[in-house]
Amino acid sequence: MTEHVWSYKPTAGRLAGTDLTGYKVEATDGSIGKVDKHSDEVTDAYLVVDTGMWIFGKEVLLPASTVVSIDPEEQRIYVDRTKGQIKDAPEFHREKHLEDPAYRSELGSYYGVGGTSGRF
Repeated sequence: MTEHVWSYKPTAGRLAGTDLTGYKVEATDGSIGKVDKHSDEVTDAYLVVDTGMWIFGKEVLLPASTVVSIDPEEQRIYVDRTKGQIKDAPEFHREKHLEDPAYRSELGSYYGVGGTSGRF
């Protein structure tokens, strides 16, 4: 049930080819950091967010399905998770996320499709 977690929702306002690096990311209850890296690959779209001092320099991976909207003028991305939900996500491993199917599945299960995984 996690196959669509890695795709943007049609309503997110995603502009293909737009570089989102440096965009600020807003959870439902406040800012969580800035986009460090992102992917637009079909069925493999995600954001890597540098949380700065919020989680002591930790990076988090957010599947594209968590994106509610993108504001290119303000360079902000809004996601449908709270800061706590993002903080409690499985730890991001930059080297593992592209190569380890079990890790990818763990992240996909945590975030679930549209937040319906049972954790939210």
